[in-house]
Amino acid sequence: MAYRTRTYIAADWTSDKDAVDQLHKWNDDNNLSLSFTDAHDLSQARDESLNCNIKRSLGTRLDASKTFVLIVGKDTNSLRSGSCQYCNSYNSWTGSCARGNSVDLRSYVEYECSKAVRDELRIIVLYKFAAVNTSKCPDAVKDVGTHVAMLYLKDSKYYWDYQTVKNAITK
Repeated sequence: MAYRTRTYIAADWTSDKDAVDQLHKWNDDNNLSLSFTDAHDLSQARDESLNCNIKRSLGTRLDASKTFVLIVGKDTNSLRSGSCQYCNSYNSWTGSCARGNSVDLRSYVEYECSKAVRDELRIIVLYKFAAVNTSKCPDAVKDVGTHVAMLYLKDSKYYWDYQTVKNAITK
């Protein structure tokens, strides 16, 4: 087993990239005490790679991680990107892969969550809301780990909640 030292961040990179960017902003700020080494600094799969190759690359990064952080936004549970059914090599008539690979109909996020649980990583679920809403959370991590809101409401305006997020990640 690999020596696990990294923090793996999973999210809907289309809708919730601002939350990922905020985590990195806090991490890079020398005046703040949030500190983690991002597993995504390891190998990267190309966007045009097959879904199974991308999942293999994600698995390598998860294998080097001790902490799994999932950012849950409004669309997290409806993500389908990464499912074999959207790959040109998938044969819907036979339910098989034309390249001989195993078929995995889970999205990237579902795959990441399942692997994090199976590998017994420390799990932190950050909700891009002012409250925890487990109905938005993938089933694999719904009942495990630490769940906190990333935002708070003050004077009818939402703010990033650094202290709550830091406490969850560094706990």
